[in-house]
Amino acid sequence: MVIPVEDAADPRLSDYVRLRDVDLRKSVESERGLFVAEGEKVIRRAIGAGHPVRSVLTTAKWLDALADVVEEATVYVVSDRVMEGITGFQVHRGALAAMERTPLPPVGELLADAGSRILVLEDLVDHGNVGAIFRCAAALGVGAIVLSPRCADPLYRRAVKVSMGAVFAIPYARMTDWHGGLAEIRAAGFRLLALTPDQSAVPLDKAPLSGRVALMLGSEGDGLSSHWLHEADQPVCIPMSPRAMDLGVDSLNVVAAAAVACHGLLRGA
Repeated sequence: MVIPVEDAADPRLSDYVRLRDVDLRKSVESERGLFVAEGEKVIRRAIGAGHPVRSVLTTAKWLDALADVVEEATVYVVSDRVMEGITGFQVHRGALAAMERTPLPPVGELLADAGSRILVLEDLVDHGNVGAIFRCAAALGVGAIVLSPRCADPLYRRAVKVSMGAVFAIPYARMTDWHGGLAEIRAAGFRLLALTPDQSAVPLDKAPLSGRVALMLGSEGDGLSSHWLHEADQPVCIPMSPRAMDLGVDSLNVVAAAAVACHGLLRGA
């Protein structure tokens, strides 16, 4: 069903309003059980992962490209001006889709089929960083990701966009218990490695990686909490150049560290 809409304030478009307002979007998306996918490729990947389409918002020039995707969906067609008035930014990838969320598996269920390599993210709050880490993990063969309770939502629009849909390619679950959550991962047979900038830790490329291994990554500012560092089986680091250390560069940002670490984690997998 294709429906032309000429007013950015039309209540039928309420799923798409103020997409840059993080607090509002968290509330709206939680209450309605939805998320927004941006761009034809990402929308296709979300559908392929089993997320039903609530509606699509697009402009007339993209209808043909999306024809097979939206043939059974409600499609709101607007002008470029109205699109920008609704979203607050220019939509360069042609379309937005409001998608239904599906239930996340419990952590224990996820771990049963996760393979031998997983990531565990503690309290990363930047949606772009979370999306980029999902893309690294999916591209380099990590089996699954476990999120701490306060970690940013991988289905927030920016996370989905930055990941280029990789959030639909790698299974994940969210802990309900930050304090005791690592015990469940260890009980599933995983050895817990805590990635730290501390250069006295064992270099990741020299750490034993036999069996099931979970690599823990901490928040953007403070890294892993002292509690999680204490709970780990072993701290590991990415060795820094001595010259860089002399200049005060003692670590990588969390996305770069995740990419290097995911590559190293697959050694011997």
